[in-house]
Amino acid sequence: MSTSSSAKRRQFWRSDGFVGAVVVLLVLVLHKGTDAIGTLERRFYDLGVTSSARSPSDQVAIIAIDDPSIAALGRWPWPRDLQAQLIDKLVEGRAKTIVETVLFSEPQTDRALGYIRKIRDALGPAADQNEALARLMAEAEGALDADARLAASMAKAGNVLLPAVFDLGIPQGNPDKPLPASVAKNALDDRSGYGLPVLRGQFPIDPLGNAAAGVGHLTQRVDLDGAVRQDILMVDYYGKAVPSLALLAVARSLKLGPADLRLDPAGDSVSLGRLRIRTGDGAFMYPQFYGARDGRPAFARDSFYDVVSGKIPASRYTGKIVLVGVTAAGVGTLFPVPGNPGVAPVELMAHVVSSILNEQFIVEPGWSRVLAALAFLLVGLYLVALLPRLPTGRGAGVSAGLFMVLLCVEFFLLTGSALWIELVAPAGLLLIGQLALTAKRFLVTEAGTLPSDRESAETSRMMGMALQGQGQLDMAFDRFRHVPMGEAVMENLYNLALDFERKRQFNKAQAVYEHMAAHDAHYKDLQEKLARVKNLSETVLLGGGGAHPGGALLLKDGQVEKPMLGRYQVEKELGKGAMGIVYQGRDPKIGRVVAIKTMALSQEFEGDELADARERFFREAETAGRLQHQNIVTIFDAGEEHDLAYIAMEFLKGRDLVDFCRSPQLLPVPKVVSIVARVAEALAYAHRQNVVHRDIKPANIMYEPASDTVKVTDFGIARITDSSKTKTGLVLGTPSFMSPEQIAGKKVDGRSDLYSLGVMLYQMLTGVLPFRGESMAELMYKIANEPAPDIRVLRPEIPERLANIVTLALSKRAETRYQDGDQFAADLRTVLAELGGATGAGPDAAAPTAHPPGVPASPFDATVAAPAMAAGPAAHVATRAVAAPADPPVQGYDAPAPAAVQPPGGYQKTEVKRRPPGDPGMGS
Repeated sequence: MSTSSSAKRRQFWRSDGFVGAVVVLLVLVLHKGTDAIGTLERRFYDLGVTSSARSPSDQVAIIAIDDPSIAALGRWPWPRDLQAQLIDKLVEGRAKTIVETVLFSEPQTDRALGYIRKIRDALGPAADQNEALARLMAEAEGALDADARLAASMAKAGNVLLPAVFDLGIPQGNPDKPLPASVAKNALDDRSGYGLPVLRGQFPIDPLGNAAAGVGHLTQRVDLDGAVRQDILMVDYYGKAVPSLALLAVARSLKLGPADLRLDPAGDSVSLGRLRIRTGDGAFMYPQFYGARDGRPAFARDSFYDVVSGKIPASRYTGKIVLVGVTAAGVGTLFPVPGNPGVAPVELMAHVVSSILNEQFIVEPGWSRVLAALAFLLVGLYLVALLPRLPTGRGAGVSAGLFMVLLCVEFFLLTGSALWIELVAPAGLLLIGQLALTAKRFLVTEAGTLPSDRESAETSRMMGMALQGQGQLDMAFDRFRHVPMGEAVMENLYNLALDFERKRQFNKAQAVYEHMAAHDAHYKDLQEKLARVKNLSETVLLGGGGAHPGGALLLKDGQVEKPMLGRYQVEKELGKGAMGIVYQGRDPKIGRVVAIKTMALSQEFEGDELADARERFFREAETAGRLQHQNIVTIFDAGEEHDLAYIAMEFLKGRDLVDFCRSPQLLPVPKVVSIVARVAEALAYAHRQNVVHRDIKPANIMYEPASDTVKVTDFGIARITDSSKTKTGLVLGTPSFMSPEQIAGKKVDGRSDLYSLGVMLYQMLTGVLPFRGESMAELMYKIANEPAPDIRVLRPEIPERLANIVTLALSKRAETRYQDGDQFAADLRTVLAELGGATGAGPDAAAPTAHPPGVPASPFDATVAAPAMAAGPAAHVATRAVAAPADPPVQGYDAPAPAAVQPPGGYQKTEVKRRPPGDPGMGS
């Protein structure tokens, strides 16, 4: 009886139903304990929202303080009388409501205004008695008081709304100060605690707030992934419900006031006149985020300058809600939203205002969570009770159908009915359960197929022997590798390796011997055979054929005669790259060790293409050979022999800087500054020779600590810009190190290399790249639009002067960053001197090249032309060299470099001050 009970228990633990129950429990723990499934749910929500066919309201217009406006009107922040001019224009155009999203939390006064007021006070009654003087001082005071000018325009307009920003949080006591009157006049009494509680706020200054028609909050709440998917309709400031700026804008456009704004008793909506805005369990709504149409954004943005200058007539905004805000790169805060990795607050508000006007929002009804939980339970029952009873194929089909049904139901509810039912969790449970059950059944089946595997193994061995007899040695080895090792198989492999040796395919013979050694290292004379073929496999067979004139010759005594390329004796292969092979060679006449970069032109091209590729290969050698600098790898020779084009260059010891860009191995700050200064000087020299590197990164900088030697490598992808030659070139580069203009496909010059060098300096100082992204699109967007994070946040001990150098090097606009490498190097050496480091910093250091002030280092001309070497192996052939154990450590010529959520409420004005070229100071 007990034996039967024990067998039943063992059968239960191995059953499919038990596996299904375990999967349900694990997925439930994963869902509740982590945000993994929640992240997938939000991504699916974003897809559904942006796939909707809903169209935005045509009553919303955006006037953007964009890059062209800042270029035309001066650096941000502007004098506020410019905002007053815009408001006056919009009043002339009869705009219905004007919404400013710029926070005017501090007064903006001209220093001269203070002196005029002091003069008036000093003169006392005499100033009033002199009518001309009094009038002149009044005029000056009015011209210089930008806040008063803006307040007057706002008061005259009578329809201007301003923002306030609050910090979310649950209050523990009474407020530090009551709401300003300008905010309180639009606030409601919130006794039910419907609004999201806040602690404190930033408000417009009183003159502007009192002149405005209303003040609404512009506070955002972000999800765990940093994206904004909600809009807070009300915030609760110690019992006062302050409406959002978007809600206030809609109310104002409809001629409604605070009395027309009602909180429904059920707590799931807010009513504004006849509009009913559905909300969640708090005072927030899920707005509709409108996708682009026909390649155009949902809301057109008019440039501030175009409106103020009259290029765009003010009549364009008649009867519209006009939103004014900053969209310029590097100014203000960007928020990720569904369908867009970063939008400005004014653009985010446009989506919210349009959603309220059109009553287009996403609703997550209270019963949706009950339905989602029920779906999860039903899927769990299916995995435990029904799926184990179905055959594997039929069960997979049913599961796939249910999986698609769950996702399609959620997707079509989002796009068609604007309802959000969270069904990704049950769909994920279904997928994981099906995979787990299928894997379990497969493993059980595999255990029963061992006898049949033995039969198939013998069949594979016999097939391998047949293929070996036909001379198909590679296919035979593939067969033998899938057969369990034994005495018979070892004998077959031994004979196969001898056949490879007879064909002088020593590397393949080595692979066979190593496969055998993993099973029995002492089989026959295996170790002796393995050592012999290793020695032979290190000999390079040039040209591919054993009888080729450039091939290696096997002598009678078993020694190997090494091949020649031109005057160089080829000793061994260092590595293979995407475009060719790099060998270690020696000049027998002077004993100099060189690295030889090769390209088999005849194997890659033919006819006219071969002639063109040969011309481009030697033009590359000519370009790099013109660079004679102590910090640039030296090119000795170039030629062509046995259909192999080759370039002989300096053989570098040491290694590249990639390992020194990781946190545990970061170099001291003075050493980093010294290295980068020398690279900057090398680039300055190359740029004066009209050569742009285009791929500056740690993998292309060699460094030998023992001699403190720095060398820039791989100028092979640089493009010469001499007008006397055909402008062929290749636009290459590593994305993380590419400049904004290179990302955009614009013409680049030496300043692009200096930007890449700035990225490298940032990474060598901090161990991280300044810009990172989950996708290539996000990375390229950040490089083109977002400012680099302050390096002193990551390393506070970095000197301010050095931090300012990094900021200047990473400037988005080429004309505002360093104009030549000598400038860059000079500033770095100044920092090095302050840090106590030697300005020479090594035997190969050189003083900055003298350069007349104000004269550009070279007429950079980097017009993008057709790819020069992308089609053939010569464009980027050099690889990281792997030295033999007996050799000194050698690092080769190219190795790819190894590849934060926006804070909420960050509506602060961001300004980066850059020093002009030649200014010795680096203060911000």
